[in-house]
Parts: sequence; C-alpha cells; structure tokens
Amino acid sequence: MNYSIYAESTPNPGVMKFVANRMLVDKSIEITKAEQAQDISVAKALFNFPFVKSLYLSSNFISIAKTDNVEWDMIAMQLRIFIADFLNEEGLKNYTEHISEEDIIKEEVKEVATEEPISFTEKEEAIIDLLNEYIKPAVESDGGAITFHSYIGDVVTVNLKGACSGCPSATNTLKGGIESLLNQKVDPNIVVRANEQ
Repeated sequence: MNYSIYAESTPNPGVMKFVANRMLVDKSIEITKAEQAQDISVAKALFNFPFVKSLYLSSNFISIAKTDNVEWDMIAMQLRIFIADFLNEEGLKNYTEHISEEDIIKEEVKEVATEEPISFTEKEEAIIDLLNEYIKPAVESDGGAITFHSYIGDVVTVNLKGACSGCPSATNTLKGGIESLLNQKVDPNIVVRANEQ
C-alpha cells in the first residue's frame, strides 16, 4: 500500500502538520537545520525548499515550520505532493531506526553530558507522569511536543517543539491547561514556563 498524505493546520499559523496513513518514525525528533537531519532522507529533502524553517517528526506526521515570506496556500499542496511522492519512491521504512534515543537527547541538551543517570524527585516524577498522560497526547494532535525540562522552586519549565514552539496560543496552553492541572494534582503554587533556549 502506498503512502497518502493530508495537510492539517495547527494552532500555530507558521506550522502545518502533514499526516501519513502509515508510521514514519519510531522516535520523535525536532530538526532546526539541514545539518541535523542525520541521514533522515525525507528531512534532508524538505530542507531543499527555501521556505522550510524547521521540522518536527513524530509517529505518522511531519510538522513543518515555514518562513514568514510565504503563505501556506501557496506551498501546502506542493509540500503534500512532494512528501507523498518522496515516501512512495523510498518505500516503507522507519526513518529514525538508525538514531538512538541518546543521540536525540544529546542533540537536545547540547551541554556537557555527565555520566551519572538523572534521578527525579517524587514531585518531578508526578509532574512528568501528568505531562505524559494528559498533556502530551493533546499537544501531539496539534503537531507539537512538550517535554519536562526542570522543576526549581515552584517553577516547572517545559520544552516546546514542533508546532508548539513559537505558537501564539502556547501561553494559554501553559497557563490554562498545564499549570491548572499541576496546581490541582501536584502543588497549588506551581507556575509553568516555556524553556526559552
């Protein structure tokens, strides 16, 4: 069976989600420049378009952030057809099978890695569990991703990727959705912020 692709708008007007009828990757990965594509052929090919700013790949979709100098109605159909043709030419495959979770984490952290395993407090574990159970599925349905970054004092910092990064409604999601959930379930004093790195 061939790949078919449909385009779906996201809450972020600068990002569109291109959804396949089959799985594309088994790991979520954000790519902000062509050099980071790590042998992901479809990502490398998409960066040949001058209006592609960044990509986020997860399960069966690719979220594409565009440059400001072009509108979606000018490029969405072109991208949809290109992605479908490219995937069908390559055949069924997992585009991230050669990439380890450690490689993705190292790329995300970009700091001096320590050999010590990261351990979380009971409160941090509760926060991570709530993010994964309630928030992550909703954010992914909008073409984005959210991960726990840190919990210091009463401040929970999260990483936003894909359609969530730079989204005008991200502040509402952080305050109205995530913060209120964590206030109810973990600690009423928690404040949620996006990691600005």
